[in-house]
Amino acid sequence: MSNSAPGQGLPVGFGFQPYRGDEDHGPMAAVRLGCAERDQVDAHSVVEGLPSATEVAEASARLEEPSKNQILVVHDGSVVGYSTIRWWQERDDTWLYLHRGYLVPEHRCQGIGSAMLSWAEERIRQLVKQHGTARTAVIGTNAMASEQDATALLLAAGYRRVFSLVELELGDLQQLPERGSKLPAGIRTGPIESSHYRAAWRTVVDSYTDTGFTQKWPFQDFVDTADPACWRAAWNGQDMVGVALCCIRRHDHTVGEVEELSVRTDQQRLGIGRALLMDGLRSLRGQGATTARLFTGTSNPHRSYDLYESVGFRRQNEYVRYRKPLA
Repeated sequence: MSNSAPGQGLPVGFGFQPYRGDEDHGPMAAVRLGCAERDQVDAHSVVEGLPSATEVAEASARLEEPSKNQILVVHDGSVVGYSTIRWWQERDDTWLYLHRGYLVPEHRCQGIGSAMLSWAEERIRQLVKQHGTARTAVIGTNAMASEQDATALLLAAGYRRVFSLVELELGDLQQLPERGSKLPAGIRTGPIESSHYRAAWRTVVDSYTDTGFTQKWPFQDFVDTADPACWRAAWNGQDMVGVALCCIRRHDHTVGEVEELSVRTDQQRLGIGRALLMDGLRSLRGQGATTARLFTGTSNPHRSYDLYESVGFRRQNEYVRYRKPLA
C-alpha cells in the first residue's frame, strides 16, 4: 500500500510521498530516464547526466535528512517525479538553498511542477528559520538551457538567471598533440603529492577570489575528496604557480574530467595552463580514459575557452543557474 498523501496543489490522483530509501532509487532513476528525450539530456554530462539507481542512492546519501529534504510525486502507485533540497555557504557568506525537480513529460502542464516548486520553497523557508540564516539566504535552482518546460516554470515563478556553465568535451584522447607548450625558464611541472595538498588547494581557492556565486571549499573537504592520480602542478622554484586537477569518472572509467585548471594571476599568458592541461589529459589517457569533459562559467574572464578549444574541446551543453529572494 502506498503511504502517499494528496499534495497541496496537486491534481486528483497525484500525491506527495516522503523519500523512503533503497526502494525509491530505481523509480527515481526511471524518472530521470523518462525526462531525457524531451529535455535533451546529455547522458555523459559531468554536470548533470543520466544517473543510475546507484548514483541516485549516492546523491541521496549526501543530503541532510533525505527523508525530509527529498519528496516524490506518485500517480497510481508509480513515481512520476521528485524534488531534492540541499544548501551551502558561498564565499561572500550567502547561504544558497538549492532545489531541483524532475517530472516525466506526460504529467507536465497540469500544475504538478508548480506544486513541487511550492513544496520546495516552503521547506526551504522552514530550513532557513531553523538555521537562522535569513539575513543572507537565497533560494536557487538549476535548469539546462534545453529544459524548456522547467525554464518557463521558473521564470513565471519569479526566478532570474544569474549565471550559467558551459560543458565541453574532448572526444578522442588518442588525438592529443604529443608536444606540450614550451614552459618559461625556471618553470617545471610534475605530480601532486600529499605534502603539496595545501599549496594546491590554496592555488585553486585564490583563483576564485573575484568570482561570484562560488561555494566555500574548506581545506579538509579538499583532502577528503583528494584523488591525485591524474593531478599535475607547476612550480617556479619552490612556489606552486598552477594546478590541473583531473580525475577518472567513478562510474565510467572511459571518461576523464578536468575538475580544475588554475594558474596564479601573475603567471598567466605564459603557456603554463596549456602545459598543465596537456599533462593532465595525458595522465587521464594513461589511466584508461578515452574522452574528457570539463565545464566553465560562460562569463569566465580568463578566456579559457580559447585554450580548451585549441586542444580539441567542443561545447556541448549549457546549464543555467537561477535565484530568487527568500521573501
